[in-house]
Amino acid sequence: MSARVGVVQFPGTNCEQDVVWAFEQLGARAEILWHGDATTRGADAVVLPGGFAHGDYLRTGAIARFSPVMRAVAEHAAAGGPVIGICNGFQVLCEAHLLPGALQRNAGMRFLCETVEVRVETTTTPLTRLARPGQVLRIPINHFEGNYVCDAATLARLRDEDRVVVRYVDNPNGSLDDIAGVCNEGRNVVGLMPHPERASDALLGSADGLVMLRSVLAAVGVPA
Repeated sequence: MSARVGVVQFPGTNCEQDVVWAFEQLGARAEILWHGDATTRGADAVVLPGGFAHGDYLRTGAIARFSPVMRAVAEHAAAGGPVIGICNGFQVLCEAHLLPGALQRNAGMRFLCETVEVRVETTTTPLTRLARPGQVLRIPINHFEGNYVCDAATLARLRDEDRVVVRYVDNPNGSLDDIAGVCNEGRNVVGLMPHPERASDALLGSADGLVMLRSVLAAVGVPA
């Protein structure tokens, strides 16, 4: 029985089909979850993909957090199910308070579309369980508001509890403490700005994202 991955589609997201394709190449059953339906349809893992949910009007992710599907995503997370937010999905998870902190405009006010190196800081999350501590991955970024910020107390907790999942090797956007991704206290909800689905085939320039995608499937019982 293959794993079922639900990929949430908000109006304005543009990476949902990329995520579906990448997981299907690994043998998973991936399906789109419409933001207006308050259900994850029994998905084993849920991914909030990148894009511009609701056009990023008001504030990035601030409207998407109220979509009916987010109630189901929160319930899935509360039950221990893996939830991964990529780029805009990371922003939505922060707005929904499923992850701490916030994403603001990049340092220098520049839109960034390039491949960066990120270092795996912990392997005790569904996104990194098959990676090696300290492993450096080449993964693309594509964002204008990827500058991670939080207050000093939150940063101290993230460090003390080993909840910084990946850090930039060469910080491209000004993120606090070089943070590229974090997890929740339960370690089953992870958000990151880089796009592992865009690094899932060597023909795309890098296949380094596969270790993350395979980690998600391993987290729901698929043999590595």
